[in-house]
Amino acid sequence: MISGIVLAAGTSSRLGHPKQLLSLGGKPVLQHVLDAATRAPLDEIVVVVGHAAEEIRGAMKAPARARYVLNADFAAGQATSLRAGLRAAHPESAAAVILLGDQPGVRNAAIEAIVRAWLGGLGPVVQASYGGRAAHPTLIERSIWPVLDRVEADEGARSVLADHPEWHLVVEVGGDPPEDIDTQEDYERARASFGPG
Repeated sequence: MISGIVLAAGTSSRLGHPKQLLSLGGKPVLQHVLDAATRAPLDEIVVVVGHAAEEIRGAMKAPARARYVLNADFAAGQATSLRAGLRAAHPESAAAVILLGDQPGVRNAAIEAIVRAWLGGLGPVVQASYGGRAAHPTLIERSIWPVLDRVEADEGARSVLADHPEWHLVVEVGGDPPEDIDTQEDYERARASFGPG
């Protein structure tokens, strides 16, 4: 069993509005991520929400295999959401694909590629690479999850991967990496690609 963990609990402080709800191409930013996860080989999708949780839940069309988990500690940083998502994963889940709720450009083909590489024995942490640039999504097998419990604040898994480069392998997926939407400028660039709301 493979879980998808979508990190969507942030405050969007630089935008002043929940970025997960910004409209791109007629649907919210987070819906694009959920749609890619739905088309990928994931047995469950855990969506970690925090800031504006009810508003976000109400605006999404989540698939039947998705469920929401509230991270009440979301203000302490992304690592708290990662921990909340991993703890909520099904007990039989052997690995989790980490997706960011503010990356509407994530492709289900990238998720499929890292899952396929992991199933083929590539390694315990498999990350997508775009023309040599490692970026999300990232698959982390369960054997590594306890180490992530020690990750601080906004580090995410980066610090663990830096300490254990032998765990971290990349698979080339081609195309452009999914970009975060953190600022109004990021949003305008995304609107140019996806179309207005």
